Amino acid sequence: MQRQFLILDADDTLWENNIYFETAFDQFCDYLGHSSLSPAEIRSVLDEIERVNAKIHGYGCRNFARNLGECLRRLAERDIGDTDLEAVREFAHAILEKPIELIEGVEETVAELSGRHDLTVFTKGDPEEQRLKIERSGLARYFEHTAIVKEKDKASYDRLVADRGLPFERTWMIGNSPKSDINPALAAGLKAVYVPHPRTWSLEHEQLPDSHPRLLVIQQIRELTAYF
Repeated sequence: MQRQFLILDADDTLWENNIYFETAFDQFCDYLGHSSLSPAEIRSVLDEIERVNAKIHGYGCRNFARNLGECLRRLAERDIGDTDLEAVREFAHAILEKPIELIEGVEETVAELSGRHDLTVFTKGDPEEQRLKIERSGLARYFEHTAIVKEKDKASYDRLVADRGLPFERTWMIGNSPKSDINPALAAGLKAVYVPHPRTWSLEHEQLPDSHPRLLVIQQIRELTAYF
């Protein structure tokens, strides 16, 4: 097969990520102890806060901590102080200490693909946090390029393609997020491989095309070696 240029998402494609944020959210709900709102209703409020703040502050644990603090101020049924705000923010900060848990099949798949294709890891979020995850994952040696951006939209794919001089007909974006990985890559003229994750963050959900000549859907990342 002719050498391909494979761009891989990081969080929830290479390693587990959102499960830790879900745990922090559960802790937040317990701490809030709201008398009437269900976790789903609290999640809806937090989603709206995150949707707005992501445009200003971006993503990552530190920004999630800020969002939890804002959600507490908005929903608390009691007077809250600095101690309360620090307590809920710590739920988010603790995510930084969690181990990097590679998704099953990732290391052997990435190792094999790197032997015959050009691999880039393309992720969004806090640059320091994301670089640390990549280093701790042990996967950095398989990638020829790393790009960390504030948002993964069509413009960011356009820049990546231009900066690296990637050929559209041999460049694939691989990831779990319809919103950040698949739809903007297709809009930028790239090919894409969708690898669904059962715990993908709700704000990364988006409708995928029913069919698309440049879209491949697989169920597990190890299936990549059958196509590349």
